[in-house]
Amino acid sequence: MKFSIQPVLENQEYQLIPLQQGDFESLYEVASDPRVWEQHPNKDRYQREVFENFFKGAMESEGAFKIIEKSSGDVLGSTRFYSFDEDRNSIFIGYTFYGTKSWGKGINPQIKKIMLDYIFQFVDTVYFHIGKENFRSQTALERIGGVKVAEEEVAYFGEPTRTNFVYEIKKESQS
Repeated sequence: MKFSIQPVLENQEYQLIPLQQGDFESLYEVASDPRVWEQHPNKDRYQREVFENFFKGAMESEGAFKIIEKSSGDVLGSTRFYSFDEDRNSIFIGYTFYGTKSWGKGINPQIKKIMLDYIFQFVDTVYFHIGKENFRSQTALERIGGVKVAEEEVAYFGEPTRTNFVYEIKKESQS
């Protein structure tokens, strides 16, 4: 089935807009806080040159979004769909980050719901790579029904390989 992994997605409060080259500065403003990356496998993404590489990978993925708060127009962070596997009828959601002002406000579960509601029209399983030390993201994913199914080494775009946990959410588990 042919579908887009980069549509405009939204709910009442938030909008996921396909990432464009001109979004670099507004997204880097959010990403430049070292606290955003302290539990991530690649802790130096707050540095401009490291984030430039991350952003390049996001653009080349053709599945990346900037996350916007509709009422203010503020850029809150980024996420993406990647690694669609037609044979396994699956896709990954990941590379998600939010600025610290968005933490603890229930934004991430809403964004994941928007993405899952859309993508489950086309696939049966969604996977997530989460760094083995990223306890905040592990907890967040478990709260929305993610189940740890594996560990694997992941080579991020232009970055060193890191150990990640693989979580899954199956379409049939969503109501």
